[in-house]
Amino acid sequence: MAERRNHRHKQWRLLLILLLLLLITIFSPVTLAGLSSETDVGGFDYGDALSKSLLYFEAQRSGRLPYNQRVTWRDHSGLTDGLEQGVDLVGGYHDAGDHVKFGLPMAFTVTMLSWSVIEYGDSLASTGELSHALEAIKWGTDYFIKAHTSPNVLWAEVGDGDTDHYCWQRPEDMTTSRRAFKIDENNPGSDIAGETAAAMAAASIVFRSTNPHYSHLLLHHAQQLFEFGDKYRGKYDESLKVVKSYYASVSGYMDELLWGATWLYRATDNEHYMSYVVDMAHQLGGLSWAMSEFSWDVKFAGVQLLASMLLKEEKHKQHSKVLQQYKSKADHYLCSILNKNINGTNVQRTPAGLLYVRQWNNMQYVSTASFLLTVYSDHLRKSNTDLECHQGTVTPDEMLVFAKSQIDYILGSNPMETSYLVGYGPKYPTKVHHRGASIASFKEHKGFIGCTQGYDNWYGRPEPNPSVLVGALVGGPDHQDDFDDRRDNYVQTEACTYNTAPLVGVFARLIELEEQKLEEDDVSLVATYKR
Repeated sequence: MAERRNHRHKQWRLLLILLLLLLITIFSPVTLAGLSSETDVGGFDYGDALSKSLLYFEAQRSGRLPYNQRVTWRDHSGLTDGLEQGVDLVGGYHDAGDHVKFGLPMAFTVTMLSWSVIEYGDSLASTGELSHALEAIKWGTDYFIKAHTSPNVLWAEVGDGDTDHYCWQRPEDMTTSRRAFKIDENNPGSDIAGETAAAMAAASIVFRSTNPHYSHLLLHHAQQLFEFGDKYRGKYDESLKVVKSYYASVSGYMDELLWGATWLYRATDNEHYMSYVVDMAHQLGGLSWAMSEFSWDVKFAGVQLLASMLLKEEKHKQHSKVLQQYKSKADHYLCSILNKNINGTNVQRTPAGLLYVRQWNNMQYVSTASFLLTVYSDHLRKSNTDLECHQGTVTPDEMLVFAKSQIDYILGSNPMETSYLVGYGPKYPTKVHHRGASIASFKEHKGFIGCTQGYDNWYGRPEPNPSVLVGALVGGPDHQDDFDDRRDNYVQTEACTYNTAPLVGVFARLIELEEQKLEEDDVSLVATYKR
């Protein structure tokens, strides 16, 4: 009903604008040409980009697909996951163009989707996309509930990268190993336990009003996982050597423990978690690491930013000294993104202005940076303050303008004149490094396609992929803004769930911005007419 009312409101507003334009044209010297330039809100359709970004998660689903599955070139897959180990691990997400279910990046994806909804749920609701965002989150959290089979056991991976990478197959045809790997008291993994706790805590906030029982269940799992990760400390890639070549925990587990505690504090308002974030700040590196990236592996910037946002609250006065230290580190991250730091700590940019952190899948760092800039600019605006950097002051509006510039680059405002969000705009990558999309759809070609057959007949084809991986954010261009759309160029053409997840929140905020501008234009039109 709310969506229908919103739609009617937009229709009435449009009619009002048209009527006013007609009256102004008749009675005023103001020209239509002048008005159209004043009311222009930019060349990108953020609503369309938002819809497409949420569609992408349906293409990455593993398990038994639901009746309302919108990505119709996919079918059921991984229906025996966990069977060898006597546990039901059907569901969850493939992280990228292969079919392993890696728990750490999957959990970060869900945390970022949940954070997007927490910050911009109203905007998502007004566009009619909130239900799709909730479905994307729940597809992940349902799997995490299954994977957390007892307080101190979490199944961290299904399948292994080595055998998976020997094959080029659709997920529906998989013949590779689906062995599952777990962490427990003897094989700790504080990083994956902490991130999965963060994901479930953040999701519990999302579902609190619409599904309170589910929200409570998620919180219960989050608290158990955090306690487990904190008590039995260790890196998950030391316990599970199988992940080391794919998602090694380079930053260690200290950032994830702080991250998990921060989200549990937001979800529970329990002082125990707040004290952990404050008391463990030095020991776990929250105050010693000045970061220039935020990613599935490195959470320090996210912790620092969330902690600094608590400073304004009266009840945290006793923690103000430590929170202020967190804030100085958060400011360092934001200033490095905005090119306002000294001593060579700014993030590199391409000649056309895209943030450039590293060669492999650089777009993940662009989307996370854009998200943190957007969230923090809103926080500063509400508290009527600016960001103070070594090279000068940055206003909240300037922060948002820069985040928007990164998003516009992604959507096509770049030297290649291509959208790096697949399926958006007139030109986008057509040879995405993705097994399922690059082989004829299972729905249309039910004949089995074997392991090497996929490489022989599909991988090297010069033609575009048979299926479009709509909403995927690919790795993107190199440091010179150059991009080569080839299936075997996985450094640039592979897409990951954690690339797209932060975009959901930023698109929602940019839609809000356009709505505000339209409303301001409505008011100015009325004022012009009255004059």
